[in-house]
Amino acid sequence: MTRTSTARPAARALIPVLAFTGIVVSVMQTMIIPLIKDLPQLLGAEPRNATWVITSTLLSGAVATPVMGRLGDLHGKRRMLILSLAVMVAGALVSAVTNDLLVMITGRNLQGFAMSAIPLGISLARDIVPREELGSAMALISSSMGVGGSLALPASGLVAQHSDWHALFYGAAGLGVLCIALILVVVPESPISTHGTFDILGAVGLSAALILFLLPVTKGSDWGWTSSTTLGLFAAAVVVLTLWGVLELRLHAPLVDLHTTVRPAVLFTNLASIMVGASYLVVSLVLPQLLQLPRATGYGLGQSMVTAGLCMAPLGLTMMLTAPIYARLSAKHGPRSTLILGMAIVAIGYGAGLSLMAAPWQSLIITAILGVGIGLAYSSLPALIVAAVPATQTGSANGLNTLMRSIGSSVSSAVVGVILSTTAHQFNGVSVPTMSGFRMSFLLATSAMAIGLLTALFLPGPAQRARTPHQRGTHPRPVTHAQEAAGGPASTAE
Repeated sequence: MTRTSTARPAARALIPVLAFTGIVVSVMQTMIIPLIKDLPQLLGAEPRNATWVITSTLLSGAVATPVMGRLGDLHGKRRMLILSLAVMVAGALVSAVTNDLLVMITGRNLQGFAMSAIPLGISLARDIVPREELGSAMALISSSMGVGGSLALPASGLVAQHSDWHALFYGAAGLGVLCIALILVVVPESPISTHGTFDILGAVGLSAALILFLLPVTKGSDWGWTSSTTLGLFAAAVVVLTLWGVLELRLHAPLVDLHTTVRPAVLFTNLASIMVGASYLVVSLVLPQLLQLPRATGYGLGQSMVTAGLCMAPLGLTMMLTAPIYARLSAKHGPRSTLILGMAIVAIGYGAGLSLMAAPWQSLIITAILGVGIGLAYSSLPALIVAAVPATQTGSANGLNTLMRSIGSSVSSAVVGVILSTTAHQFNGVSVPTMSGFRMSFLLATSAMAIGLLTALFLPGPAQRARTPHQRGTHPRPVTHAQEAAGGPASTAE
C-alpha cells in the first residue's frame, strides 16, 4: 500500500484524536495516585489489600496489551481500539459507584484493558498516515503516555481535595466515551490485516507468565522478597514462560512471532524499552513525596498535593513539545540516534537532580530536562519497531514493546519502594522517606539509563537493516534515515 496525498486531510484529524486517546488512557492509569495514602480509609480495607487497586490495573493491562495487539492485526486495529476503550468506560463506571474493595478492584481490572490503546493507535498511524508525517505522528502518540500521566497528578489532586473522589472515575468514563465518539467519526479502519487464527493457548500461557512475574514484583515488599510465596511465583513464571516460548516457536500463527522478536532491531529495542520505562516512573515516585513532606523534616519542601502535581507538569508538557523536534532529528539522523540522545539527556537529568532537591522551583528544571529526554526516547521506540517488523505484525509488535515499558516501570517501582522503605526514618511517629533514599532512587534511574545506552549501541543502523529482509523469501530495499524515522520502506499488505 502506497500512501498518497489524498490521505493527508484524514491524517491531520486522525493524529490528534489518537494522541488525545493516549492522554486519556494514561490519565486513567495515574489519576488514583494522589489517593494512595487514603485508599485504606476510603475503602475500609487494610493498607496491604488496598494496594490491589493499583496492582490490578497493572496486571490486567500487561495481559491485555499483547493480546489486543494480536487481535488488532487479525480483526482490525480500530475495532480493538474501540473495544479496549469501551471496557475502560465500563470499568470506570463500576469504580465510580462503589466503596467496596473487591468491586473497586474489578473496575480497575477492566480499566487496565485501555493500556492497549496506545500501541493500537501507533499501529493505525503506521498504516494510514502519509509517510512524511508519520515520524511526528508516532512520536506524539507515543509521548501521550507521559503527557497524560503528568497532567493527571495536579488534576486528580485538585478533584480529590475539593470534590467526592468518585468524580475521578465519572470523569474518566466521560473522557472514554468522548474518545470512542471521536474515533468513530474520524479514524478509519486500517487497510492492512493479516490472516490466521488467534492463538488462545498462547494468550493463556503469556497471561499466566506475566501474572506470575508481576504479582511478586508488585507485592514482594508486602510478602517479603525471600518468602516462599514470592520465590515460588518467580520460579513458576520462569517455567511457564519457557513452556510458552517452546509452544510459540512451534505454531504457524503464534500470538507473538518469536522469530521476529529475536531480530537485533526488535530485541535490543525492547530491551532498551525496559530501561526507558524503568527510568520514567522514578521521578514520579520521588519528587511528589519530596515536595509534600513537611519542611520540619529538614529536607521536605512542604507543598500541597496540587502544587506538587503542578511541579510535575513540565514532564508531560516537554514530552509533547518534543514530538516535532524528534521528527526533524530522526529524519536526519534516524531513530536509533534519537533514542541514544534521549537516554543520554535522561541520564543527565537524573544526575543533575541529585543536587537539585532543595527548592520547589528546582523540580521544574529536573522534570523539564527529563521530559525532553524521555520524549525523544519514547518517540524513537515505535519507529524502531515498525521499521523492523512486517506491516501485518505492527499491532502485536507494538503491544509487546509497550509491555516491555510496563515491565520496566513495574520493576523500578518495586525497587524504589524497597529503597525508600529501607532507608526511611521516624518523624513524629510516622515512617517517612529520607533524602538518601531519594538520591539512591535517582542513582537507580541513572544506572538504568546507562544500561539502556549500552543496549541501544547494539541496534543496527539503517545500512545494516537494509540488508535484513523483513520476512523469509523477500528482497530488502535500501532504507534511508528519513524512511527509517517513518517506519522503513513503504508498507505493503502482506
